[in-house]
Amino acid sequence: MTKDLTTGKIMPILVKFTIPLVLGNLFQLTYNAVDSIIVGHFVGKEALAAVGICNPITTLMILFLNGLCMGASILMGMQYGAKDYDTLHRQISTTMLSGVVFSVTLTVLCVIFAVPMLKLIQVDPSIMDLTAEYLRIIFWGLMFTFLYNFFSSTLRALGDSASPLYFLIISAILNIFGDLFFVIVLKAGSNGCAISTVLSEALCCLFCIIYIQKKVPILRLGKKWLVFDARLLKKTIAYGWASAMQQATVQMGKIAIQALVNTMGVSVAAAFAVVNRIDDFAITPEQNIAHAMTALMAQNKGAGKNDRMREGFRCGMILELVYGAAVMLICLGFARPLMSLFVKDEEVIGHGVVYLHLIAVMYILPAITNSLQGFFRGIGDLKVTLMSSFTNMTVRVIAAAPMVLLWNFGIEALPYSYLAGWIAMLLVETPLMLRIYRKK
Repeated sequence: MTKDLTTGKIMPILVKFTIPLVLGNLFQLTYNAVDSIIVGHFVGKEALAAVGICNPITTLMILFLNGLCMGASILMGMQYGAKDYDTLHRQISTTMLSGVVFSVTLTVLCVIFAVPMLKLIQVDPSIMDLTAEYLRIIFWGLMFTFLYNFFSSTLRALGDSASPLYFLIISAILNIFGDLFFVIVLKAGSNGCAISTVLSEALCCLFCIIYIQKKVPILRLGKKWLVFDARLLKKTIAYGWASAMQQATVQMGKIAIQALVNTMGVSVAAAFAVVNRIDDFAITPEQNIAHAMTALMAQNKGAGKNDRMREGFRCGMILELVYGAAVMLICLGFARPLMSLFVKDEEVIGHGVVYLHLIAVMYILPAITNSLQGFFRGIGDLKVTLMSSFTNMTVRVIAAAPMVLLWNFGIEALPYSYLAGWIAMLLVETPLMLRIYRKK
């Protein structure tokens, strides 16, 4: 149910709001991991590499849609905190209509240009057809991905982070059983995983719509779902563009890194696909804590409560650091068992263990950068998040390229390049945060 985040003790509210976000994404990540485990064990490393190669491309497209949702959710949080329900309703309908049009357009373009995109990132010709088929099937589900992200972002902006969790759990369970059916029973290979993903997302959207109609009165808009406000769309784009570009910048950097990885052979590409799944378990909850900070700060900005915004940032930073330290210890101690869950090939496992041992000691840095991102989004300053993310990914790619192409570092070049990017990001964000923090 919706919740007012402008009253009550900050830390309990932030923890209670964050837990469903983290659990929801852990279920999603668990599905992604199971997806890779099933492909790695029952299909082969070529299919595993294909799935891993497609991940940054599909995520890039999804984040364009998610950027629109995130920009709109910040505005929704402010409107809800200010009790401006008429504007809130128009904001919701405008976001939904524009997002549907955009997602359909994006789907058509992505299906047509799937192969050129894969050629651009140097995909091995031996797995080109396999990768292109998987990618096209995933693209047909972009509409459902947008609708789920839209409903989830709207509910979170209204203080409800629990309901999206339930839908995500259902989707993840359906996904896992779908994978088992399509891959093991029907022998559909990696394409079976893609089909399972699209079907589960479609059902998840249906469940969201039913829930909203029955349980969320403020979202029973009726004919108002067809109201389009060009002025609000312009404002949403102003927020959503920066958010979308910030997230797209991150994914463009990941695609550039993936292109470098693809030059090191199928075994390294397969190892990178696996460590990215493990990496997600480290980074995504840190991002969830930042999203909780954003929701809390946006509502309190709408209510004009600067002291609660400041305290929300402090509590969020504490949560980020605690989680970052815990993940570091897990990855240091269990690198080989974690890799062995996904794949049996010893060469692939060896590459992954090297990566995880190096990256583990660095996980504190993204914990800090994510809390700063949550701070800037919460006050509505998305230009800073865009600038800092652009700096991070640019430095990351510039650092990785010579290590891979000239000095033959191998997979260990990637953690070193990530370290350089996170440090550069902090150098951009920290002075700006301190200046704004004192003013606010």
